[in-house]
Amino acid sequence: MPDFTCHCGAVRITVDEAPETVTSCNCSICRRTGTLMAYFAPRQVRFHPAEPPTDTYRWGDKSMDLHRCKTCGCVTHWASLDKTYDRMGLNARLLDPAILAKARVRRFDGADTWKFLDE
Repeated sequence: MPDFTCHCGAVRITVDEAPETVTSCNCSICRRTGTLMAYFAPRQVRFHPAEPPTDTYRWGDKSMDLHRCKTCGCVTHWASLDKTYDRMGLNARLLDPAILAKARVRRFDGADTWKFLDE
């Protein structure tokens, strides 16, 4: 069971299986935070503690929250404000490097076309 863990360990996120792919996005927020996102349905994700100590940042169309650890500042995940949306992003850079190395990195043009650049 892979763990996504912030630098200080205050936020730990687990999923049943490691991601096969992660996304490198060039949108204004992803390129500034340096995240690689792994996508899961919210029901596949478990937070430890259940209510993680995170702060949120909401921008643009205010459709999602970007979470970061309150202690160390690591971006941990994003979650949609629409509770019917069946996807959330976990920062794959919080995985053990050996696990992350096995994932295929896909490049996404979130700054312009909203298409994958490697198709």
